[in-house]
Amino acid sequence: MTTPRWLPADALPAVASVARLIEELHKLPGIGPKSAQRLAYQVIRMPKDEARALAEAILAVKEDVGLCSECQNITDREPCALCANPSRDHAAICVVEEALDVLALERTRVYKGLYHVLHGVISPMNAIGPEDLKLRELLGRLENGQVREVVLALNPNLTGEATALYIQRLIKPLGVRVTRLARGLPVGGELEYADDLTLIRAFEGRQEVP
Repeated sequence: MTTPRWLPADALPAVASVARLIEELHKLPGIGPKSAQRLAYQVIRMPKDEARALAEAILAVKEDVGLCSECQNITDREPCALCANPSRDHAAICVVEEALDVLALERTRVYKGLYHVLHGVISPMNAIGPEDLKLRELLGRLENGQVREVVLALNPNLTGEATALYIQRLIKPLGVRVTRLARGLPVGGELEYADDLTLIRAFEGRQEVP
């Protein structure tokens, strides 16, 4: 059935399948009700082959993409390309909050070590504790004695600072050097949105945690 191009966006929820699509789109971060309606309207207007390609791409991501068993970054291979790269410095691990932070830091081309993605930060208000993060996996990577430095590259906000302090206390007894990015990063900002020059200076000026 061909959907009329003149169908107004506020009429879409009257169709059950469209209402379901709007509801699912609204679950995505940053997508409000109006944005969800507009996206649903665009999907309706898409040629069927484009809509099918979009649906297949979403399914492929869910079926093919998982977490690297070493760094916990998203990957479609095991281990991920970064962990498997022999030219990377395997004696250094940079700890970040989310996978998007890895992309931001890689853009700078300054850091040549490995990463570890926590998939969150400690946040009692959101009922997220240390056991909800990939901390056990991080400590497991430090057991063989090959890692000489752990760089804490968490976002400079309250939860990021609290998580960094917690990790510092966990690692200190292991005798591994712990550093943090310099304060070139704005307090309350996020790595994902920092410009490359700021990230480069933050890495170059990182300081050892006492």
